[in-house]
Amino acid sequence: MKIIKNALVSAVLAVLYIAIIATVLTYGEQLFGKINNVLSGMVFLLMFVFSAALMGIIVLGKPIMWYLDGLKKEALKLVFYILGFLFVFLVMVFVILIFVF
Repeated sequence: MKIIKNALVSAVLAVLYIAIIATVLTYGEQLFGKINNVLSGMVFLLMFVFSAALMGIIVLGKPIMWYLDGLKKEALKLVFYILGFLFVFLVMVFVILIFVF
């Protein structure tokens, strides 16, 4: 049960972060105005690198710690549960897109 709870928390955190970034990307011009210089590219790439690092920590942080502590089976289960929950959230978003929008 602890593995499922940890996986759900990680997946929810990932989805919330993705939703925040998607909102910023969608409404960025309204929030910050039009930026046509090198800073816009820098901001995008910095956000990309930061997002990759943060998602790596959220999704793989605890499984790697468990694996290094000798809990190899539990670590693999956690990774697959996280991926499973993320897949469920992905299907939910697709269903919302199909039937609501």
